[in-house]
Amino acid sequence: MSQPTSVTVRFAPSPTGRIHIGNARTALFNWLFARQHGGRFVLRFDDTDVGRSTTAFADGIAEDVRWLGIVPDAVFRQSDRFVLYDAAVARLKAAGLLYPCYETPEELELRRKVRLSRKLPPVYGREALKLSDEERRALEAEGRRPHWRFLLPNFEAEPAAPRRTEVRWDDLCRGPQTVDLASLSDPVMIRADGTYLYTFTSVVDDAEMGISHVIRGEDHVTNTGVQIALFRALGAEPPAFAHHNLLTAASGEGLSKRSGALSIAGLREQGIEPMAVASLAVLIGTSESVSAVTDLDTLAKRFDLASASKGAAKFDPAELLVLNRALLREMPFADVRERLARAGIAGAKAEAFWMAIRGNIDSLRDARLWWGIVESGRAGELQLDEADLGFVRDAFDALPPEPWDRETWKAWTDRLKETSGRKGKSLFMPLRLALTGLPSGPELADLLPLLGREGTLARRP
Repeated sequence: MSQPTSVTVRFAPSPTGRIHIGNARTALFNWLFARQHGGRFVLRFDDTDVGRSTTAFADGIAEDVRWLGIVPDAVFRQSDRFVLYDAAVARLKAAGLLYPCYETPEELELRRKVRLSRKLPPVYGREALKLSDEERRALEAEGRRPHWRFLLPNFEAEPAAPRRTEVRWDDLCRGPQTVDLASLSDPVMIRADGTYLYTFTSVVDDAEMGISHVIRGEDHVTNTGVQIALFRALGAEPPAFAHHNLLTAASGEGLSKRSGALSIAGLREQGIEPMAVASLAVLIGTSESVSAVTDLDTLAKRFDLASASKGAAKFDPAELLVLNRALLREMPFADVRERLARAGIAGAKAEAFWMAIRGNIDSLRDARLWWGIVESGRAGELQLDEADLGFVRDAFDALPPEPWDRETWKAWTDRLKETSGRKGKSLFMPLRLALTGLPSGPELADLLPLLGREGTLARRP
């Protein structure tokens, strides 16, 4: 198996659902770390669970990753790599490090309860190692099929007498870490139906691909102790590990692909910008302040694995809107020209229109509403009392002559102050409602030249 010579990282989602913002955090941590070190990023689909994995989910995840701005250097599917896993299994079996077990889930649960009642740790007691060949044949004659466990190196001579065996590593997020292998059950590597578990296939792939750094959520810390032992059993040097804190909903509830909570696809459909997602996913729960970052190169300069806090990071989806507004407010027309054109916003007015509305929208989708107002008329029916209606009609009769520019609004309203005696809200709100049909929005000084004198007169009530 190859050994890493430079930085190579991987993002290894299971295609059993669409990824959410918490998964995006892991993908971005890996991508930014690779960018910082001139390394490689591998997208690897953990799709050995054939019952739940689908091509549609894998394609969707690839789309989500691409939308975030992540461009993998290589893409693999574990379902294409069974030859490698089979070979690794043969090596471990030959070394006596994989052994067959025949207990049912119910039998294992009963043993766990018995151990707890005796105040013993609820770990697997390696009873299957004591079975004779004859006993194994008898169990298989009953129709039982074995699952296979990896024999942890936590004993001297007798597996039935495990002793404290510490696995240590210097975690790039959490600092020095220790896992006692004697506190763990021998992990199942192969299910009774012959399918492989993540713990096993992940190690085989990481070793074969030369993964230098495994950056993932803190829920995998205990797995790491087992996997380091497995790397060594396969004759491979373990990579460096970093376990970042997890994102949770504001309620503290964990995120789930199955529930679709805050999925990247859903956020995209809501009109959230990819850099709003990336900025929040990467910076929240770190020593860095959360702010809107315009591109991944800039975000890479602010990113520091060690800055992730030890506790879970709670966030409110409303924070995404704040970042979204900030990004749109500063976004140049060149960056949105094509997207606006796809929404039917094009032509000589398009750039001036964007500059006028970009500071007053939550998402790019809102541009369609304002384009419709500029091109077709105010939104909804105008409702004014008689005094305001009379004021507006007189105001429209007093429109300045063309040409119009940004100063036209001030010249018009200054004159109306003198002739009507109105000021403040009583002056501006009826005009805004007559022009746009909405009580708030972009500066009318910017909208008025887009409407033009003829277009404005067409809105006279």
